[in-house]
Amino acid sequence: MTAEHPIAVLGECVADAFVAPPRGEAAAPLTLDVFPGGGPANTAVALARLGTPTQFLGRLSHDVFGRLFAARLADSSVDLGRTVRAAEPSTLAVADVAEDGSADYAFHAQQTADWQWTDDELATATAGPLTCLHTGSLALVQQPGGPAVERLLATVRDRATVSLDPNVRPLLVDPAVYREALPRWCALADILRLSDDDLAQLRPGATPEDAADAFHADGVPLVVVTLGADGVLASLDGDRVHVPTPPTQVVDTVGAGDSFMAGFLHALRTAGALGGRLDGLTRQQVTEALEFGVRVAAAVVSVRGANPPWAKDLEAAAE
Repeated sequence: MTAEHPIAVLGECVADAFVAPPRGEAAAPLTLDVFPGGGPANTAVALARLGTPTQFLGRLSHDVFGRLFAARLADSSVDLGRTVRAAEPSTLAVADVAEDGSADYAFHAQQTADWQWTDDELATATAGPLTCLHTGSLALVQQPGGPAVERLLATVRDRATVSLDPNVRPLLVDPAVYREALPRWCALADILRLSDDDLAQLRPGATPEDAADAFHADGVPLVVVTLGADGVLASLDGDRVHVPTPPTQVVDTVGAGDSFMAGFLHALRTAGALGGRLDGLTRQQVTEALEFGVRVAAAVVSVRGANPPWAKDLEAAAE
């Protein structure tokens, strides 16, 4: 495996639609502001903008939202040559935001394009050389494609590092489904990233350190837990590293975890640590990757929405 081989990100795109404020007319039509989203798509965009050769492995609908997703990914230099052009509609999430900032979500995710993966489609999508496959979120648990994605991991890990981000979505999938599958995922993965919210759903009451030890026992060597304003904890076979969050003026946290993971994987790839089982990964490499990941996440939370920085933006900010 060489450093030139790309990182592939497998998962969903979601159209995030926000109900626009009423315009004062009693019979005014409902207006939606729609933005391209989805955790895996956000990670792919962030990786490519940082300069990592990135393939997005997704099923993109022919509908208007599918075209929106494709445009955002392509404009961010993501390679779409391995995507499937799907007949099914795109996944849609509609958020009605109240005056206090809270949001009431309605998901339109049944029988949409993202979850219809077949073994043959996945084999074709991953046929080329890869240094790492990153996946997770709903693509791993939604039927009928989730089991096919899980089967793929068992074959890809023979030739690439496997990175997983469960990204628990309790409004769509019972967290018990994730909890039941997690030991199998840990046996297949080299890197497991969770947020503190994920951890509360998957191992209620457990500390990040205790949870990491349990995940190590199930087989995954590197566990990363993002803790919001409290920074990020990594555990490499029990060797803990904590990196604080840099001082940041937070606008919103949309896409923060996805962008952190992109920065983390970008730094590991730059260090030559990806491509296999992480056998040669050092504490120093983990620390530097965490530090770069929180820099990327800080850039994202300082602007509206999931708008990851380009490499040149980070370089300019550091000067």
